[in-house]
Amino acid sequence: MNVLNTASSGIAALLLEGGRTAHSRFGIPIDADEFSTCKKMKPGSDRAELVKAAKLIVWDEAPMMSRHCFETLDRTMRDIIRSCEEKPFGGKVVVFGGDFRQILPVIPGGGRAETVLAALNSSYLWEHCKVLKLTKNMRLLAGLTDDAAKELESFTNWILDIGDGKINLP
Repeated sequence: MNVLNTASSGIAALLLEGGRTAHSRFGIPIDADEFSTCKKMKPGSDRAELVKAAKLIVWDEAPMMSRHCFETLDRTMRDIIRSCEEKPFGGKVVVFGGDFRQILPVIPGGGRAETVLAALNSSYLWEHCKVLKLTKNMRLLAGLTDDAAKELESFTNWILDIGDGKINLP
């Protein structure tokens, strides 16, 4: 199966087999806006054919990108994959990975409202997303003693409570 591994940052892309940044893989402009398209991914180009052949696109660290990047890719893929123009990303399965408790898009000079409006969950694409939550880090639990596993679980719950704003509540 053809899978395209992408990430929002170069560091995250290095951790994926065959990974590249989304900007590099799809030609998303750095200053994407509501009218942008992936200019380097024209119908019939090698890049477009690679995307058409993919069965799955994985995009890691997605919450840190502006919604305009996803919408730019969506517009371009609908143009390239004309048989499914009405479906997001031309009907391709796209998996967004990441944690909304980490970093959101950085908007120079912007405040809270501008940051929220730039986030993925403010995009028209969000209504087509199904949110799945991972609840266990299987890699960390492998080969641990019972005491170490309990300590790790306690620490994990504490970190999640901080992210959910539950620490230091009255």
